[in-house]
Amino acid sequence: MNKVIFKDLQNISYQKAWDYQGELLKELVDRKRRNRNLPEEEQEKQHHYLLFCEHPHVYTLGKSGSIDNLLLSESELEAKEIEFFRINRGGDITYHGTGQITGYPIFDLDCYFTDIRKYVTYMEEAVIRTIAEYGIKGDRSEGESGVWLDVGQPSARKICAVGVHLSRWVTMHGFAFNVNTDLDYFKNIVPCGITDKGVTSLEKEVGYSLDMEIVKAKVKGHYKDLFGFEYVENV
Repeated sequence: MNKVIFKDLQNISYQKAWDYQGELLKELVDRKRRNRNLPEEEQEKQHHYLLFCEHPHVYTLGKSGSIDNLLLSESELEAKEIEFFRINRGGDITYHGTGQITGYPIFDLDCYFTDIRKYVTYMEEAVIRTIAEYGIKGDRSEGESGVWLDVGQPSARKICAVGVHLSRWVTMHGFAFNVNTDLDYFKNIVPCGITDKGVTSLEKEVGYSLDMEIVKAKVKGHYKDLFGFEYVENV
């Protein structure tokens, strides 16, 4: 069974978290290379990581996104104390901030399945199962990643964004699940480049503020069940 080290980085700057993801990705890729020509009994055991965190206010633009979807100037970003990064994940622009569970799985998919669509589906499913525990029905929207409510209706809205990057089948980046998120920050962007659908949070849908630690534990448990791994202490 695959082993995953879980780390809650709490509130951490986007740059520090991005750098850390890169270090872990390199660790997994380097281990794969060292194991490539070794007999199985001599290979180093591959373990994986699941990182949770919250970021100070930041907008991130994926490699296929348009800068036109950022509606603030550089000076306005500075005045509002919001950072901005162009990054190497797929997708367009999104927001990260407090009250949001941002999750970064650093998984070697060679140990699970080499299917990006299935991987994204599992990430979405973990959030769909979590919000179902609060009586909220999440779904997928054809051609649009993430977790949505009221798909196909004028009231369609996104509760979780997903964007990934892979190197030699090792993943980084991941998901942004709006729990107690201040949704006003989404008004400064065209979220994910989608103009005809809204954004929501679990807090908005249920009508009260959630205990973040309880929600994190639910998401963490669903990841374990879906991917079929076990959590281990840092090794």
